[in-house]
Amino acid sequence: MPKILFCGKGGSGKSTLLQLMDGLCFASSGSITAFGTELSEESVETPPFSRMFRESVGFLFQNPDAQLFSVNVLEELAFGPAQMGLSERDIDVRVQDVLAMVGIEHLAGRAPHTLSGGEKKRVALASVLTCAPRVILLDEPGAGLDPRTQEWLAEFLLGLKSSGVTLVTASHDLGLVAEVSERALVLSEDHRLLFDGPTLSALADQGLLLSANLVRAPRYPASCRA
Repeated sequence: MPKILFCGKGGSGKSTLLQLMDGLCFASSGSITAFGTELSEESVETPPFSRMFRESVGFLFQNPDAQLFSVNVLEELAFGPAQMGLSERDIDVRVQDVLAMVGIEHLAGRAPHTLSGGEKKRVALASVLTCAPRVILLDEPGAGLDPRTQEWLAEFLLGLKSSGVTLVTASHDLGLVAEVSERALVLSEDHRLLFDGPTLSALADQGLLLSANLVRAPRYPASCRA
């Protein structure tokens, strides 16, 4: 399955689409189907589908403070696998593996609220990965990160992509999304679909990006620029 990008200015509906896909809210019209089942308030709460869906789909919030709640990083990463009913040994193996994978072993005993923004983002991502989801929904994953951490995140997401994890990203960060997505859906400010096709084609279409308010119009005509 292609790695998908929802691209649009803030307020275009990207985050809402991800929440609909994660069964966190439900549309008043239309439908969303996941793994052959229509998502509804009933289906996402009824076993066995509810368990399979929650184990298969992970969500990385734009603001990690909305996601982190445990007293320390170790417990944060163990929470999801514990809800899945894994044994203590299996939980420990997963947690230690993901701590090393994300490079945050030194943060294991720290309280999440004491971490920097980049550290919080890594911990939030790690807490998703300990559940070993098949699909990860990422809401503005590069938001608030310094250039070095953004570069690390892009490389890490590329690794997940090559391992077969499906990534669905909502972002207006054109630099990041070009590296981690294959198919782009560009949304207008009034929530219309402007484009559905290859990401590189979308990023090369200046008129499309201007209409979606994702880039600024050139200040001077091309003939006046050096």
